[in-house]
Formats: sequence, structure tokens, C-alpha cells
Amino acid sequence: MIKYISGIVLLCFVGYTELFAQVDSSKFDLKEVEVKENRMQIPFLKVSQNITLITRANIQATPARSLQELLAFTPGIDVRQRGISGVQADIGIRGGSFEQTLLLVNGIKLSDPQTGHHMMNIPVPLQAIERIDVLKGPGSRIFGQNAYAGAINIITALPEKKSIVVQGFGGDFGMLGGNVYAALPIGKYKQVVSASHDASKGYWHNSDFKVSNMYYESGFNLNKKNQIRSMVGYTLRDFGANGFYSNRFPDQWEATKTLLTSISHTYANKNLYIQTRAYWRKNDDEFRLKRNEPAFYTNIHKTEVLAAEINAAYTSKLGKTGFGIENRKELISSTNLGDRDRMLSGVVIEHRIEFLKNAVLRAGMYSNYYSEYGWKHFPGAELGYQLSTQSRVYANFGKSYRIPTYTELYYEDFSNSSNSELKPEESVSYEAGYKYNGKKISGEVVVFNRNSSNMIDYFRPASDSVVNPNKWSPSNIGSVTFLGIETAINYAINLGSNKVSLKNIGLSYNYIDASVDKEASIESRYALSALKHQLIGRVQLNFFKHADLQVNTRCIERMALSPYFLLDAKLNLKLPYKAGCFMEVSNITNTNYTEAGFLQMPGRWFKIGLQIAIL
Repeated sequence: MIKYISGIVLLCFVGYTELFAQVDSSKFDLKEVEVKENRMQIPFLKVSQNITLITRANIQATPARSLQELLAFTPGIDVRQRGISGVQADIGIRGGSFEQTLLLVNGIKLSDPQTGHHMMNIPVPLQAIERIDVLKGPGSRIFGQNAYAGAINIITALPEKKSIVVQGFGGDFGMLGGNVYAALPIGKYKQVVSASHDASKGYWHNSDFKVSNMYYESGFNLNKKNQIRSMVGYTLRDFGANGFYSNRFPDQWEATKTLLTSISHTYANKNLYIQTRAYWRKNDDEFRLKRNEPAFYTNIHKTEVLAAEINAAYTSKLGKTGFGIENRKELISSTNLGDRDRMLSGVVIEHRIEFLKNAVLRAGMYSNYYSEYGWKHFPGAELGYQLSTQSRVYANFGKSYRIPTYTELYYEDFSNSSNSELKPEESVSYEAGYKYNGKKISGEVVVFNRNSSNMIDYFRPASDSVVNPNKWSPSNIGSVTFLGIETAINYAINLGSNKVSLKNIGLSYNYIDASVDKEASIESRYALSALKHQLIGRVQLNFFKHADLQVNTRCIERMALSPYFLLDAKLNLKLPYKAGCFMEVSNITNTNYTEAGFLQMPGRWFKIGLQIAIL
């Protein structure tokens, strides 16, 4: 395989012209960026929270084929992948579990009432993403209850120019894939359409997969003040699940089908912003303990989420006031969990004011009503002061809340028992930070504290057996305190000649200490294996102005688990006729490691692809 890849790369290197949609990440201007929330859009340099921006240039340069892999290179995010190419992954922020992270697409919540394992079942292609805003810290006041430890908002683009891009790639483990992305505006009507398919034979027993995605988004400006936007996406995933949830059944298999559709109307005037939207998310999940014997044990879960929201902001001499209401219906029909439904309603009000020329205060409250738990309130506030045009200090606090999923409450099988008496999780978080954004150097230092109560995790008695025969059971932990520090620096160095230049280097380090009382004879599945140390490095090089190489390193240590080191790289090459070639190498050091469940991740593996812009 290496000989074939080397030959193709050598052939690609003889070509040259403009690299497909390649953007110089070192020239990204943060002054022009606004963080997009549901009600307020705030200039990035005036945000008083720890927010990481993943730009279009970052997406193109990073050695990743999926959103899950892309987020793994983001400081402060703990990505625990099951397999490769984003088949399934759990996303945690600041030591939180995957159930405590909220994923959104243009502000639309993608949480699943069955389980957070399905949160990343999204059909949005990387080519359609304009930017990703990663909020680290409590986001319940801004987005609602599932943004317990943080939120990830994917922002898509509707280009004004026509383009059609075709991409194909292959690699180790019998991997083959391809996608087509087209932006086809017609006058004022903007639209994009995408289709993709990835497949692999797997890198160990029963780890093969097939992933197909279809996506369509459109937008139409009725006039200068009114816009209609709609979206529909569908993803189908079929995969061997050896080690995903248990090591007792090596032939586990799962298939999911997810449909997401939404429509929104936006009114924007000088002082008034109003957005109304409705969305529907449907997820079908079939799980078997024995892949080829469905009669032995099969679960079929069908969930639906129907929601409507109104969010608004009004600007006056007293500052900017945001307000909104939402109503959300969650339903499940399951052979294991039963037929259930619940209603969630929310009301939010907040206000942002600038004073003393350089100071900004923002405060508000999100109140949610749950049909099963009554009213709960999430107050929060942020205070920031601009020391100069380049540096800022800030502090904030927020309260978070998360209700249990149906899996935590009712799921039972050969390896798991349920607990219908689970209480909702609650926490109060505090944060203080300093950020600097110069022309070439940017950096941030943040200290945070999160006090959690009734935190939910799965436990079981330890065993000397290779395969633990005891069942996992969910329960509430009395109290857990997370104390952490996050540091990051990026330097757009642009050092070298026309032949070879060092464009960009970045380094981040995160540390989390969690004070948890646990008996030595008890095993924990999620919470007590939270991220402890995380070191991420990035180097970006340019060769002869026709090739870009990005090398990423990750050093990760979780609580009570052995640390590991990963090295990945991606090479982008320019070709004639608006074409490009790329090669990715994952786990160059051939590290032996596990991220989630009992699934051994692959050693060194290669991917190579070709991309052609037809228009």
C-alpha cells in the first residue's frame, strides 16, 4: 500500500495551479468574525467566554475525513471514537460526558432522547461547513439543558457563486469513498446539494462499516429584511460494533438512519432581529448482539423530536436585549425501552450592556419546563474588559441541568441494567480568562471550576475475569468537582522562502482535576475516565507554493487510564484544472490505544484522494 501511495503522490506533485478552495489559515482575520448564537451575534474579540473557532481553512488543512475526527484536534474537546471515519464517537467537553455536550447545526439542537451516542449522526458534509463555534463551559443559558458542559455549533454556508466539486479517496482496511458537493444559486435563491458514501472492510474482526449521506440546503432573500432558509439531510450507517459497548459479544452489529429537516424565517432590521424556526429529527436504531442471528437479541428504537422556536434581540440605548421561547416534543418507540414521550418548553431573557468604554456585562436566565421534572432555571452572567485592542480579560458563571436519557432510565440487556429512579444532573460553573489576538500571535489562558451534583455514570463490581460478568448499572454520583486550566497559543510565523516556508504553529495544553470518591472494587464506564491531560500541537508548512503539509500531535491521558501519543499528517497538493490531491497518514507512530468502550483503535493507516472542481 505504501508503494502505491508514494507513486501517486509523486505523480501529483508535478502539477501546479490554484489549490482547490485552499485558504491561508495564517491570514484569518478575527476582527471580522461574529460568534453566532440563537439571539445575539457578538464580535469574537468581545466574547467573554472560552470559544474556539474552527475555520474553513482549518477544516481543509486538518488530517480528518469526518466531523468527529476534526473535533479530535480541538483543544479542550475529548473525542472518543469507535472505529474510523466518524462511524460513531462520543464528544465530551471539560471532563463532561457525551450526554453533557450539545451539538447544533445553525442553532438547531441535535440531541437524541434515546442516547447521546447518536448525537453525531449528522449528514452535513465538511464541504458545506463555513465555521464551527465551540463553546467550552456552561451553555444552558444560551442553548438550553443539554449544553451542560459545552456546545458545538456547526455553521453552514450558502455560496453566491456556482461550483461543483467531486472527490474520491481510498486507503488501508479496504477503505473507499467519494462525495459530490454542488453550490447552484439561481438569482436570489441559493442552494447546495451533497451526496457521499464511505465504506471499509474493517481493521479487526467485525469492524467494517458503510456510511451514506445526502444533504440539501437552500436560502432565499425575500427582501433586505426577510430571509427564508430550509434544510434536509439523511444519513445511513451500517457497522460492525465489536467492542463498542461490551466485550462479551464480539459480533455486535448496529444500523442507524437519521433524518433532519428544518425551516426558518429571519427578520433583521437596524434595531430588531427575529428568527422563527421549526425542525424535525427522526432516528431509527437497530442493534444486535449477534450480527447474523437477529433472533438471539435485537433492539429496535425509533425516536422523533419535533420543535419550534422564536428567538429575538432588540438594540436600544440601554444595550441589547435577547428573548426567546421554545417548545420541544420527544418521542420514542422501542422494543426495549417501551413507548414514551415527554414535553420540554423554555423561556429565555438576557441583556448585554457596554459601559466604561471598555467593559461589557451580559446576564440572563433560561427557564425550562419538563413534563417529568417541572420548572428548572439556568441563570448566568459574563463580565469582560478590553485592556487594549488586542487583549481582554473576562469572568463568567452559569448553572447547568441535564435530564436522563431513556437509555439511562430504562435500558436492559445481558450487560446492562436500568435505573428509573435517576435524578437529573445539576452543576454550577465559574470561569476566568485572558485572551490575546495580535496580527500574528493569538493565545488564551482560562481557569474554570465546575461543581456537579447527581452526576450520572454506569458502575459495576470489578472482576478478575478477562470478560467481566457483572452488569453495568447507572446511578447518581453525590458530588464531583472539576477544576481545570486551558492554555492555547497560535503563531502565524510565515518564516522561510518561496521554496519552503513555515506558515503556522500552534500549541495547547489542558489539565483537569476531578475530585471523585470511588471504591477500588467498582469500575466506572464514563465519568471516572474523564480527560485529565491533553497536549495538542500543530505545524503547517508550504512547499514551492504548490503543497501544504500539516502535522498534528496529540498527547492524551484520562483518569485511571494509560496515556498515549498520536501523530497525524495531511499533505495537500495543487494540480492543473482546478484539481487537487491529498494524502493523510493517521497514527504515524503506530500507537496501541483505546478511546471508547472496548474497541482497539487501528495502528498506522493511510488515505489518499483526488478532488476536482468542475465549476
